[in-house]
Amino acid sequence: MSGNQAPRGWPLRIFRVDGESMRPTLGPGDWLVGFRDGREPQRDQIRVFRDPSKSTRWLVKRVGDVHPSSHGAVFEARSDNPRARYASDSHDFGPVRARGSYRVVWRFAGRQPR
Repeated sequence: MSGNQAPRGWPLRIFRVDGESMRPTLGPGDWLVGFRDGREPQRDQIRVFRDPSKSTRWLVKRVGDVHPSSHGAVFEARSDNPRARYASDSHDFGPVRARGSYRVVWRFAGRQPR
C-alpha cells in the first residue's frame, strides 16, 4: 500500500491498495481516503496503519477485537483474504496501536493491473 505525503497534523490522507489481502472488499489499484479522528476503532472497520515490521509501508486491514491498554486502544488487524500472496496481519505481528491509524471513509475503485 502506498500513501501520499499529507501535511503534518492533517487528518485526511489518500492511500492506494497494492496487494490482494483485502479481496473481495478492496483490490489492487483502489484508492482510499483515510481519516485520523482519534476515536477508538470499531470491529469490522477498515483501517490503514504503518506496518509494524516496516515503518515505511502502510497496511490496510479489517478491525477484529479491540482492547484497551494503558497507552490507548490496540486492535487485531485481519486480512479478508489471508491466503493471498504476501498477506500478513495480527496473526503474524500481533495487535496494532490505534493511535496514528486512519479509518477508511471513502473508496474509489481503481483499474485492475494487467
